[in-house]
Amino acid sequence: MGTSGPPAERPASAIADAAGRPLIELHRSRAERLLNGVRALVLLLLATAALAYAPALPRVLNWMNVLILAPTLGWTLAQWVIFSHDDMLPGWLSVVNPVVDITAVTMILGAYGLTQSAALALRSPIFLAYFVVLAARPITSSTRTAAGVAALAVGEYAALVAFFVLTSRVSVIASPVIASTGPVISPLDEGAKLLLLAIAGGVATYATAWHERLLTSYDRQARAHAELEGQLVRAQLESLKLQLHPHFLFNTLNTITALITPDPRAAERVVTGLSDLLRLSLHSAGEHEVPLDRELDVLRRYLEIQQVRFSDRLRVELRIEPDTERAMVPNLILQPLVENAIRHGIAPRASGGSVAVRAAREGALLRLEVSDDGVGIRGAGG
Repeated sequence: MGTSGPPAERPASAIADAAGRPLIELHRSRAERLLNGVRALVLLLLATAALAYAPALPRVLNWMNVLILAPTLGWTLAQWVIFSHDDMLPGWLSVVNPVVDITAVTMILGAYGLTQSAALALRSPIFLAYFVVLAARPITSSTRTAAGVAALAVGEYAALVAFFVLTSRVSVIASPVIASTGPVISPLDEGAKLLLLAIAGGVATYATAWHERLLTSYDRQARAHAELEGQLVRAQLESLKLQLHPHFLFNTLNTITALITPDPRAAERVVTGLSDLLRLSLHSAGEHEVPLDRELDVLRRYLEIQQVRFSDRLRVELRIEPDTERAMVPNLILQPLVENAIRHGIAPRASGGSVAVRAAREGALLRLEVSDDGVGIRGAGG
């Protein structure tokens, strides 16, 4: 029979996870890492396209591509180097990264508008990158950050359009049909784009809030479930503590009675052993976990009584690795296990038998094992 539990020295990372890293923050950090990988891939593709079209583009536009793509790609790759050994990314990255992405899209549109045609720049498919940035918000950001990023996207694009209009880099015409065929823009078209950006930002913000509530609810339920499991374990431990079983006390008193006349010294040892056992048990009665060495003290007092009772019919072997003695274990976990082994395995057997107790580390866990070579379940039941 065996049981496993955590050793006394718990890893610092496990304590940090439980104390300072809520479930929702862990999910966001993992999502931000994945998104950063996607960002790096997209930027590499854009850089490759810029290099391929470089001979056909004006020198000024090529320099603008370099000035925008190089720092953005450098910052994206730098994150892998700087934070590669961190279990969780810093929270400010979920704010900085979308700001960099939104600003990079705006600068690309602005660069094309300044060096080529503002009207064509505003019709560029790169505009859709705003929506891609907003779509990633629910899994990487808080609701407040998502709302801020949505407002930034609308604000930067509106500012870009206003800049082109106020500097006379693009003409405005009322008809969207005419605007679609010439180097002009229509207020209706640009207003519709801003409205779509605002709607997309609102949807992203709502989705972020929904995702946040879902994870928070799941986290709360998980904590409540863990608390209930802890209460169940404590109830089971309390039940085990009550198993300095009546039959053990009854058998011990019978042993004392039987030894008083023929062997008073042995009877005195049993009384002393029983007194020590009860004292140790009562001393730790209010504790749910105790060091293994203290649990072994209780077990040894119990075994001293049983060896007087069974004499040479009971042989006990303790194999306790030295580095396990300070490990924390459930209070009074070993004595009931050993008692069951003696009662059901050794006692029914005329020749007696052996009980072995082993304690060893298995990675971050402690393994406790109680075994006997007695009659087994069928023999005890028969």
